[in-house]
Amino acid sequence: MGKLDGKIAIVTGATSGIGRRTVEIFVQEGAKVVATGRREALGRTLEQSLGKDRCLFVTADATLESDVKAVIDACLAKWGRLDCLFNNAGGPAPVGGIETVPVEGFDAAMATLVRSVMLGMKHAAPVMMRQGSGSIINNGSVAGRRAGYSTSMIYGAAKAAVNHLTVCAAMQLGEKNVRVNSISPGGIATGIFAKALGLAPDKADAYAEAMKASMAKNQPIPRAGVPDDIAQAAVFLASDDSTFINGHDLVVDGGLVGGRMWTPHQEGVKAMRQAFGVDEP
Repeated sequence: MGKLDGKIAIVTGATSGIGRRTVEIFVQEGAKVVATGRREALGRTLEQSLGKDRCLFVTADATLESDVKAVIDACLAKWGRLDCLFNNAGGPAPVGGIETVPVEGFDAAMATLVRSVMLGMKHAAPVMMRQGSGSIINNGSVAGRRAGYSTSMIYGAAKAAVNHLTVCAAMQLGEKNVRVNSISPGGIATGIFAKALGLAPDKADAYAEAMKASMAKNQPIPRAGVPDDIAQAAVFLASDDSTFINGHDLVVDGGLVGGRMWTPHQEGVKAMRQAFGVDEP
């Protein structure tokens, strides 16, 4: 038996990276999934690889209310219910100091990162409230919890908004037995970093593998995060194993935001002892 047997899910931003892998793992765990995204060609390959009886791809822009409503309607028309929504769609935001932020870039980032989450919850909530059950999962970030963990301060601010909006919605929807939680990834090797630096989306995804070596040094767990790490966290929050978890931000970062790393700290202490002429204990 799979952990998601009988579940019906929607995953946004499903054409690559975390979203695509989440769709694949949800299906492996027994769910039927509506996958959405703007890149239709990539979405169709996902649908074909998993089979239309288990994965339906709907081309949609998660920032447009009409598209979001159409995705919900397509899910209900195909499978009659909605058990899980993973608001995963995202993208880069303007980089540089606050004095350089272009207003149009700020607005576009907020639409991609925050408005999309609001719209997903807005249109999924009535369905789940009628059912008396459901799990909404929003993709946050450690950049929303600590400054300096993104190339963009606007990205960090947007993800902080996602994390708090998650809690606000959880307080309302929990009364109807609908859970709302977020996942805050740390350094996950996907194309989003290359996109943030200006590389085109169709080229950025190819750089994910190359980033793993440098990202392995950023946290106590000595490897880069991978899409499976987030997908498996989403499986847990979508499953019946987490029915008493609501309004929670699940940090999946290998310990990145836990504090100072042990070995560099101890090496610093040793250097200070040597500078002070103090013997090792």
